[in-house]
Amino acid sequence: MSFNKDFKWGAATASYQVEGGSYEDGKGISVWDMFCKEPDRVYNGDTGDFACDSYHRIKEDVKIIKDLGLKAYRFSLSWTRILPNGIGEINESGLKFYDMFIDELIKENIEPYITLFHWDYPYELYKKGHWLNDESSKWFEEYTEVVVKRYGDRVKNWMTINEPQVFIGLGYSLGTHAPGLKLSKFDIIRMTHNVLLSHGKAVRKIREYVENANIGFAFVCDTGIPNTTSEEDKNAAREYTFNRQSKVNDTKRYDFCFDNELWFDPVMLGKYPNWVYKNYSDNLPESLDDDLKIISENVDFMGLNIYHGKVVKSSEEGFEFIKFNAGHAVTGLDWPITSEALYWGPYFMYERYKKTIMITENGLSNKDWISIDGKVHDEGRIDFLRSYLGRLSDAIDDEIDVTGYFQWSLLDNFEWAEGYKDRFGLVYVDFETGERTKKESYYWYRDLIAGKKEL
Repeated sequence: MSFNKDFKWGAATASYQVEGGSYEDGKGISVWDMFCKEPDRVYNGDTGDFACDSYHRIKEDVKIIKDLGLKAYRFSLSWTRILPNGIGEINESGLKFYDMFIDELIKENIEPYITLFHWDYPYELYKKGHWLNDESSKWFEEYTEVVVKRYGDRVKNWMTINEPQVFIGLGYSLGTHAPGLKLSKFDIIRMTHNVLLSHGKAVRKIREYVENANIGFAFVCDTGIPNTTSEEDKNAAREYTFNRQSKVNDTKRYDFCFDNELWFDPVMLGKYPNWVYKNYSDNLPESLDDDLKIISENVDFMGLNIYHGKVVKSSEEGFEFIKFNAGHAVTGLDWPITSEALYWGPYFMYERYKKTIMITENGLSNKDWISIDGKVHDEGRIDFLRSYLGRLSDAIDDEIDVTGYFQWSLLDNFEWAEGYKDRFGLVYVDFETGERTKKESYYWYRDLIAGKKEL
């Protein structure tokens, strides 16, 4: 196994998915609070009002993290818990909550990895035009400054934004996530730019306040998997991973929200892909050149969220999909199980950008329950982790610079529009009482980290 003693074994959660306490101690309202109020938006009418009740269970959760043997824990901050209106007034109660959590982690020798934004956008800023307002990057910069001034003396590891592909693509293009809009492709491009500019301004602000900061992001890595190891199929997988938009007629297709080069190229290379300039130059600001200098502020690592990939082969069009065989294994969310994604995703990303990688999310949604013996027997999750981590180990053997892995998720949680139907956790949560039950996968992951298990 290729994971050295300095490899960062972690797990991850997000504020709205686990905290609860949505209306306590001065917290403001987010777009997800509002979205959950709308009928037929979220499975079963579920909300994040209680979630895992982590807001009231700091010591219990940190003990779970410690007993798991984690070296690192990734969590996000609730923007509206700190700045109820998104800007302006600061909520001291919210800051103290994260003070207590950070201090408890550090006391147990667990490194905090803070994500500044994981989808729970302030509703008051939504009413001001959200990411479509060109002031939005200034709002994010203000929020970042409040946070890093408070925690920068203790926290060195930061991620700016989680999965913009999803909160823009599903929240503003398809309308299936908060705030539930279906905007034009031109609006989506402008929002994309403002999100990326927010990232860049946050990087600068963190560097200003945090000495020896370790900064990255957590973006979706939509991965092409070559059908064979032939150079032709590898090139086809590269085409899918980075160059899909050039293969289509843009007048017929604009579902570009998940195209990797749209998000990674400006950050890592300081430029947009050619198809953006060709088709959307009128929708980019006059300050584009200066903005790109900010967007491409140096980061220390790329965080990749990888759950599955598409298997492709070479064709006259560049690539074509390989249909999965009947009965191909899928997760609880019907995502195909494709462990090769955790090899080829890091492989292609490192090949293109030559930057250290951390796997910031990877895991399995399952239909778990407490069995008659009082245990949660989630052997499928163990098998998933063994196969995916095995391929990540192979990538490291092939000199791909991967320094950490954050399993998603520590706890079963509020799974956005899917409510509480699907469970990603190493720990089972009773969503009525908040009671936690460690699953079999929890003990397997603990033993792997401790060197008592092999893949």
